[in-house]
Amino acid sequence: MSAPIAVYVHLPWCVSKCPYCDFNSHAAPGTIPENAYVEALLADLEADLDLAAGRGVSSVFLGGGTPSLFGPQAIHALLSGIAARLPLAADVEITMEANPGTVEHGRFEGYAAAGVNRVSLGAQSFDAAALSALGRIHGPAEIPAAVAGIRSAGIDNFNLDLMYGLPGQSPEGALADLRAALALAPAHLSHYQLTLEPGTAFYRRPPQLPGEEQAFEMQLACQHELAAAGIAQYEVSAYARPGRQCRHNLNYWRFGDYLGIGAGAHGKATVDGAVIRSEKARSPRAYLAAGGRAGTRRRVPAAELPFEYMLNALRLREGFTLAHFEAVTGLPAAAVEATLARLCSRGLLREMDGTYQPTELGYRFLNELHAEFLPEETEPSAPRRVVHSAPAARFQ
Repeated sequence: MSAPIAVYVHLPWCVSKCPYCDFNSHAAPGTIPENAYVEALLADLEADLDLAAGRGVSSVFLGGGTPSLFGPQAIHALLSGIAARLPLAADVEITMEANPGTVEHGRFEGYAAAGVNRVSLGAQSFDAAALSALGRIHGPAEIPAAVAGIRSAGIDNFNLDLMYGLPGQSPEGALADLRAALALAPAHLSHYQLTLEPGTAFYRRPPQLPGEEQAFEMQLACQHELAAAGIAQYEVSAYARPGRQCRHNLNYWRFGDYLGIGAGAHGKATVDGAVIRSEKARSPRAYLAAGGRAGTRRRVPAAELPFEYMLNALRLREGFTLAHFEAVTGLPAAAVEATLARLCSRGLLREMDGTYQPTELGYRFLNELHAEFLPEETEPSAPRRVVHSAPAARFQ
């Protein structure tokens, strides 16, 4: 029986563009073309059905942008259209990202009725000055109000996105934000460091951020607080209560297959042993003009597969086995064994009963571990601490 596949849906519009954001998001026009865009998304899905080959869907993730700008009727039409084209698992996980400042009272009931059973809420901070510096359109009080709306809709599985290393933030401020988040009892937390990404307003005009060592102090203090609260780290920037890990994101990190539909969406599918990467037209205008049928496909060369696999698998605390590497890449274990042995000898990886995991040192310098698997030879450099940046689900 074929392994299930996931579906990522990109809804690219926001009220305004945050100065730190490098995602494919765009300030919304006066009226979002909801119906036309849903039609384009379903045409896009139709064009990708050959990549799914009748496989069942284990998870759907509505990302953006700000998907909560779309009304419940549009979300219902979208999810119904997906279900009409691909079989959804009985326990399918359907996540929708939402912004506390864009969800009207009662809207979560409509989303839940459409099939949404998990919400990822972009809190980012509980400090009014920090939210203003980040260009967020919501204030601290709107976060618990949104959580109350999620719960009243019968959705108890929700994530809070929270950043640290913010302009002018102290370790005490980072802990205060985390404690405010924990008071809302989320099932899951995405906790990651603010970074200055090329192409963003912050990159062009950098704010004063905490230094690397101070940011690392924040990271350690917050990890200790999360562990004490019974929320375990299972990936670089993902923490969950028992049984509440994000199934969709785990599929990415385990090198699973997924269809990506929507402006700028990426997908990965294994077809007849070949790993195929797809990418859709980035511009919402171009995407709509093509009726959702504008994109490219590329077969990933064997030489690139070790890096692609390790870029995901090494993020997970659970580690990986060579048998899994062989099964999902189609490559022999010999393609990576020498590199794994070298990293173990340097104390960056450990192997136990056939499972490879980054050590604590390796987790701190995860960027270097990833670089060891690049297909081209590169000059050795000093270890550099990994920045716990946004979750992989947002790489779409």
